[in-house]
Order: sequence, then C-alpha cells, then structure tokens
Amino acid sequence: MNIKKNKRPAIALLIGTGVFVGLMVGVFAKAWQQAGAYGDPGTVEENSSKEGFRLFDGWGKGRGGIFGGGGHDKISYTMSLIESLYVDPVSVDSLAESVIPLILEELDPHSIYIPASDFAAVSEPLEGEFDGIGVMFNMLTDTVVVLNVIRSGPSDKAGVQNGDRIIRIDDSLVAGRKIPQDQIVRRLRGPRGTRVKLGIERQGAADLVPITVERGVIPIKALDAAFMIAPEVGFVKLSTFSRLSGSELQSALSELAVQGMRRLIFDLRGNGGGYLGQAIEIANIFLAKNELIVYTEDRDGKQDRMYSNGRGGFTEIPLVVLIDEGSASSSEILAGAIQDNDRGMIVGRRSFGKGLVQREIPYPDGSAIRLTIARYYTPSGRSIQKPYDNGTEEYRMDIYNRYSHNEMFSADSIRQDSTKYYTRSGRVVHGGGGIMPDYFVPVDTVGVTTYYQRVNGRNLIYRFAMDWADRNRARINSVVTTADLDALLSDYPRLVDDFVAYAARNGVAPDRQQIAISRQVLDAQLKALIGNNTALEYNGYYAKIYVIDTTILKALEVLKEMPAEVSN
Repeated sequence: MNIKKNKRPAIALLIGTGVFVGLMVGVFAKAWQQAGAYGDPGTVEENSSKEGFRLFDGWGKGRGGIFGGGGHDKISYTMSLIESLYVDPVSVDSLAESVIPLILEELDPHSIYIPASDFAAVSEPLEGEFDGIGVMFNMLTDTVVVLNVIRSGPSDKAGVQNGDRIIRIDDSLVAGRKIPQDQIVRRLRGPRGTRVKLGIERQGAADLVPITVERGVIPIKALDAAFMIAPEVGFVKLSTFSRLSGSELQSALSELAVQGMRRLIFDLRGNGGGYLGQAIEIANIFLAKNELIVYTEDRDGKQDRMYSNGRGGFTEIPLVVLIDEGSASSSEILAGAIQDNDRGMIVGRRSFGKGLVQREIPYPDGSAIRLTIARYYTPSGRSIQKPYDNGTEEYRMDIYNRYSHNEMFSADSIRQDSTKYYTRSGRVVHGGGGIMPDYFVPVDTVGVTTYYQRVNGRNLIYRFAMDWADRNRARINSVVTTADLDALLSDYPRLVDDFVAYAARNGVAPDRQQIAISRQVLDAQLKALIGNNTALEYNGYYAKIYVIDTTILKALEVLKEMPAEVSN
C-alpha cells in the first residue's frame, strides 16, 4: 500500500544501544502508524464519504472543478496551460496524483490523499469485513501453514483444518517458492461467490487433499480479546473503532457478565482510532445519562456536543482503561470522557495526541481525501492535539522525543500544557498533547538480556511456538477454554529448556545467567504464542502474557482499591 502523504524519507530511530535499538524503533513505528499516519483511521466521520459526489459533480464541474476557484485560480490555470501547451504529452490525472498529496501536506499531518488502488485496503479495517476464504495463516519458512480456521467461515465449511499446509492454490505450486505473504493473500482473496482450489498437505494423509472453497464475507473483529482475567475481573482489548466495534463490545461484556464479571479492564493500547460514532456508542455503554462525551468545533466556531443516552448496561461497573503512546483519536475521546466524568481510572502512558476529525470525501475515480474539518475537545474543554506547527517530520518525531526526554520511564519528565482543566470532581487534568493517565506505568525492560535480544531478533521464539503447536496439533485443536490451555501447558513444564535447546540448534548458544534473568519473559511469550495458536486466539495470548504485562498488573491493583460500584 502506498498512501501518498509525505515524500520525504522517514527519519530513522536511533535510541542508544542494546535493547533500545530493537525495541524502541518498533514501538515508535507502530505508534505512528496506528495513530493515523499513512492512512490509518484516526478519527473519521462515519458515512462522511457520501459527501463526495455532492461536492464533485465530475472532474471539471462542481465548485469550479477539482481544484476549485471557478477554474480561475493559479493551480487550475497552470494545469490547463500544461495540458494545452507543454511540449510533451502529459497526463493531467498523473499530475493531480502528485499535486493533491502535496497540497494536503501543507494543512496538517492527518489530512491525506488515498489513491484509488489503495482505497479498499485502507477502508477495510473500518468497514469490518472483506471477501476471502476465512483462515489465519503464517508463512512458516516457505510454506503456508493454517493457524486458525474462522468458525462457520468458507474454509471451515469446506473442510480446511488448523495445521493444514496449503501446497497449491488453483493450479499453482506455492510451497517452497518463497512467495511473499501479501501475494499469497491476493491469491486467496477474491469476490464473494468465486471459488479457489486448494491442494492441502495434512498429517496422516499420504497425498494432497483437494479442497474447493467458495469465497464469502469474512468479518474483521475489532475486539481482539474478551475473557475473565481474574476472579470477577473481565478483560477486553479493542484494536480499532470500526463500524461494528460497539456491538462487538456490548455482546462480549454481556457474555462476561454471565461468567461473573464485576470489574473491567478495557485495553485501548495501540488503538489508533476509527469512526467517531463508534467512540460515542462505546462511551454510552459506560456513562450515565446526559454526561458530555465529547464536543467538536469547526473553523466557524460551531460546536456539536454529544451526550450519553443512559441506556448502557455497564454504567456502574468499576472500570480501568489502558492507554499508551499508540492510543489515538477515538481512543483518546473515549479515555477523555471516562477521565473527565470521573467514571473510571486511566492506566498506562501518555496517549498519542490527535484531536482532529477527518471527513472522507471520494473522487469519482475511486480515490479519496480525508480532510480535517474540526477539532474535538474532551468534556473538561481540553484539546489533546499535540502541536504540528513545525511540520510533519517533527510531528512524527514526537514519540522519539518522548524517549529522548525520558518520559517513557518517568512521569516527572513528561512535558504538559500548563493550562489546567478540571474533571467533574475537581481533579486537575491537562491537554495539548494526549491524555495523561491517572496511574503512569513506565516501559518495562526487565528480563530483556542480550540472549533474549538474539533469540527474539532471529524470530526463534515465534518459530519454536509455531513448531511446538504443529507437533502437538491434536491437543492444540482440543483447547476451547483457558482452563483447557492451562491443562495443556501444565503437562510441559520444561518449555523454556526445550526452547533453549532449539535456539542452540539454530545458532544461539545458551547463556545460563542471562537465561535465568529472561526465563519469566520467555516462558510467558512462549505460552502466549501457543495459546494464540488455539481456537482461543488472542484470548489465549493475553491469558498467558499478562503475567509480565506491568500495565495490566497495575490495572488489577487499581481495581482492587476501587469501590464495588460507581455512583453516578
């Protein structure tokens, strides 16, 4: 995907030596990507794209043509001169593809141009579905290995099983050819109703198993995980604010309530935003009637205030919301509403700082722009948008600068707007650069040794977990609850030792002292990856990884101190 936003090369992250070179670069890149750069969602008006064809009645019509100004401004005049007088033939459409991103770049970091070729892929996560065969797979070495088959999906109905290897797609051999994963995706996906023939290698079968799958609609779940993380404590993780996020969350919470949930951890870490309307819908689940959720203000000062409707089913449950530097936009709207209304506690690190609302406006050729049309403000009146006056490049370096200023490790190092805002109970909060949590949790590097960096850098932790799951496929496929996962893993107490031997066979010699320091981290990651390979998927992952997740552990502490019910 190549969304045209900024042609200047990205500035590389260089943070110290050792662990930070590997870990911090990944965190920075992920935070920027998930917070709205490169076409990720940000805060988008739902159904806003319908405005496009009203504004643009053909390329040369409507408000003076594509460049506006009745055709008399410099841009459209210059384009006309080039088209009619330039010495060589020139495609005006190609020029427009280059000019529009540059114009938007002068506005703000989140107004972007989306080429027609990328529009479907960019919109897909927000729409919540795509057409395909319904499997999760990984290219283990050079072979497509099916990790999970979506229940009741096309592949499930056709007989594809977890652990199957896809050797042929239609008439083409795909195993052993080192085909990039994105090309495999393109071959498996296609319009609903079309068919794809698979040649499957399966344990116990001497020959390839031929399976024909009719492609269908595959839902993209916005809710990564929802399970009981402790007695009476539910845990949910939302990855994006897509069109179905609110209904997904409501259903998950209802199921957890049946299982005995009396307190909740709501994880918005790494959630870069999405539809504004979904942030409102989810806030309604937790807020009592007539509480201000957010308000937006356009360039004319016109405000649109959004209040809770009081029909949510979880308005009194003790609540902790997790955020970090990758939580942006709609995540910040929700966290701000919870914080300013004193509805729950915010735990983690300062959020990204995006307080702009985009309207998606399509062009007739299938491309679109996402144009900033308003700023949003939390109930206390604070804007959480961080400054971008010095250009996109410096804006992108903000997360890097947070590491440079040590704020990822110390709350005292955080630079905040000095303006004071007040929650309903009178607590002081600040704006101008993200939501500051009520309880700060620094980046945790405990257990990260040179040995860990070497095995992690070679992807050996993941590869061992996938290989282990493959060798124990029958038991893996029998896991349907976290209790089943616990029982499975309890039969393999030497998991880390087996991994160390595997790593040695793959070029990383053991270092007993460093392994002792990293053992808990290795054990949790191996078990979490194995859990993710079961039908539990992310529920299995988070059920095992949270023991080394200092933010979740802090949230559990905070919940213990909160009253049994919230009074509104």
